[in-house]
Amino acid sequence: MIDLPDDKTVFPRRLIEGYESFVTGRFSDEQQRYRALAEHGQKPRVMMIGCCDSRVAPEVIFDAGPGEMFVVRNVANLVPPYAPDDDYHGTSAALEFGVMALRIEHIVVMGHAQCGGVRAFADFQQDPFHAPLSPGDFISSWIRLMAPSAARLGAPPSEPTLAYLEALALESIKQSMANLRSFPCIKTLEERGKIKLHGCYFGVMDGRLLAYNPATDTFQPIAKDLHAAALDTPRF
Repeated sequence: MIDLPDDKTVFPRRLIEGYESFVTGRFSDEQQRYRALAEHGQKPRVMMIGCCDSRVAPEVIFDAGPGEMFVVRNVANLVPPYAPDDDYHGTSAALEFGVMALRIEHIVVMGHAQCGGVRAFADFQQDPFHAPLSPGDFISSWIRLMAPSAARLGAPPSEPTLAYLEALALESIKQSMANLRSFPCIKTLEERGKIKLHGCYFGVMDGRLLAYNPATDTFQPIAKDLHAAALDTPRF
């Protein structure tokens, strides 16, 4: 008889415990929904482009169930401009699939406070000749997509402040929305009213959500009263 290894020796304990909770809870309650998704495929209406930061999970923040959102996460929730070449384009490929195959109706670029990618770019501005983090220096190459956003803000402070980092994050969201419009299919569908582009910003510490209003070129709070009440509610 083969002596099979214990589950916990081949898979992280925390993930096993999480799966056990899922399979006896949510999956048990929603088996029909999962079967329908398997049989008929996914039909999400919203595509979310978020940061891979572990503190900012779109499905949690927006209380989304399985099949509701098509989520793409990368460092600093950046959207590159349209560039049809032979390089590898993970975010662009996901956009193409979401728009052309899934026919999503909304694309949301979601930034957040305390973003490591935004801070990395701010530090990069102070020392553009820094030693690479790895032989490929993939992070520095990627976060250079924030350069146009930083240029619009003007000269950075000698030491990045919280206010500057937030301003850079918000400006970067707007730049990613502009880059979305560089994709011909997205630009055409938006002009036809078939797809809408959105930007938002999540506060990790306080849970606030700001949404971009193109009419005023500002980020405005969502569910402001509910958020204030939640902050005031005592937890025991």
